[in-house]
Amino acid sequence: MIDSNGYRPNVGIILCNDEGCVFWAKRAGVNSWQFPQGGIKRFEDPEAAMYRELREETGLKAEHVQLIGRTRYWLRYKLPDRFIRRNSLPLCIGQKQISYILRLISDESNVRFDCGERPEFDHWRWVEYWEPLKDVVYFKRKVYRNAMIELGAMLVSDTIPVKADGYLSSNMIQLK
Repeated sequence: MIDSNGYRPNVGIILCNDEGCVFWAKRAGVNSWQFPQGGIKRFEDPEAAMYRELREETGLKAEHVQLIGRTRYWLRYKLPDRFIRRNSLPLCIGQKQISYILRLISDESNVRFDCGERPEFDHWRWVEYWEPLKDVVYFKRKVYRNAMIELGAMLVSDTIPVKADGYLSSNMIQLK
């Protein structure tokens, strides 16, 4: 499903724990790390897609997490030219994403990668909140930054630090 501007609707999932760390997953077979994410099916609302993708990619169910919030608007990123499939119609030039922030409320032993047709990830770890901005593929960095700034503001607990010092460059918004 591609919109009239060439963007595929997608959901992103930022899963945090009580120590303020986020779930960081390694894509199967490559050394590329990202948050869980996935496409929204026709007639599926973003929240339903988020729970489906959460289950397929991490094995976690709705009862394993607490929904904290979501981004208000679509966040878009364009694909580099080498990733655009010029021969497929409709042409997809990038993704538009609604991102969600969740808190794990069950044991992390519930994480498993065998709940979808093909495992998306083969390893995961907890990392400090802002660390993904340093490691995510360059063309997703702005979407990650904007989602993390907006969603980080929803984390009001003293146990979940959202101070961005050292992670955001000087031309980005600084959280204090």
